[in-house]
Amino acid sequence: MTRVLVIGGGIAGTATALALHKAGFESVVHEAHPHAAEDIGAFLTLASNGMRALAQLDASAAVTSIGFPLTSLRVLDDRGTELAHTPMGETSDPLLHYRCLRRGELGTALQREAARRGVTVRHGARLVSVEDGPDEVTAHFADGSTATGDLLIGADGLNSAVRRSVSPQAQPRYAGQYVFYGYTPGAPPQAGDACITMVRGSGAAFGYAVSPEGEAYWFARVTGEPLPARELAEGTPAGLRELLLPLLRKDTTPAADLVAAGGDDLMVTNATEIPTGTPWRRGRTLLVGDAAHAASPATGQGASMALEDAVVLAKALRDAPDTDAALALYERLRRPRVEHNITVSGGISRGTRPSSATPRPSEEDLARLLEWDADLWSERQPH
Repeated sequence: MTRVLVIGGGIAGTATALALHKAGFESVVHEAHPHAAEDIGAFLTLASNGMRALAQLDASAAVTSIGFPLTSLRVLDDRGTELAHTPMGETSDPLLHYRCLRRGELGTALQREAARRGVTVRHGARLVSVEDGPDEVTAHFADGSTATGDLLIGADGLNSAVRRSVSPQAQPRYAGQYVFYGYTPGAPPQAGDACITMVRGSGAAFGYAVSPEGEAYWFARVTGEPLPARELAEGTPAGLRELLLPLLRKDTTPAADLVAAGGDDLMVTNATEIPTGTPWRRGRTLLVGDAAHAASPATGQGASMALEDAVVLAKALRDAPDTDAALALYERLRRPRVEHNITVSGGISRGTRPSSATPRPSEEDLARLLEWDADLWSERQPH
């Protein structure tokens, strides 16, 4: 196998291309949007496991140049009383610190790193269908162009066009919460450096972190029926703020003041997830990232899981004796971990305790799995 088509130029797709390049494979990224990733208002945190995956791709510098680190977690109740303040993540290694950053900035940083390494990212390539043959796979795009390769990776997100070809019946489902994201300049400093604060509010779960420049990045998760599509598409910043503020003003926490003082860079989305057990592959086509295993944002692991996918997939393709064996190994190693995240995150969003969750692999096993020089195939064979 020498030619890989990557559909989707977001976090999962570009990281996958970086990993494939490091493993010695030729890949081209095909992105539907005409320009590099744009910041639509949301932000995310990369956890220590995601930062570990970036380090294995030699891409830490591209990401630590943006955003800001988070090294501790503070928890408040609905009266603003501090319940806990503890270290968070792998604080001993600066490259593995949690990092808070805007999604668009992360996507752009990864694309720039891909371009620096000579990986082609083709913009304006909107996939319409996949033709999977015995010896090659062909992607057909809306502009009439095609691309052919030995393997096609669907990294095109929650509403994946590739997933429709792999598993037409699989549809994202509402995870029980709608989520607001916003920013507030001139926020007061928090108690402790590099801290993220979680508020157990009576009407919403709220979290915020303050950047070194004094800008608060905040989110609020509200349990209830999903917001109508029209309200999601047409809601104004003022209208969205007034939808959220009454829920926050029930409590004596910093949440309401932060939201009230925020700017117009505000958005809301219905939290969704991909059902566990959804097929990931068919023939020469494989799904990764949110296209395969999107979870509600409650655990904050979406981007980190996508980065893990990239490393494990490239290593499997490098080390396994053939492509089919590599894809089977990849799925065997990844499915338990990501479906555990779907189950746990969905339980948090719905306010329920899952009756059962797929056991989560240990952090020690994950570190070994991601270690670039460790042979994935030989180490995972029965002795």
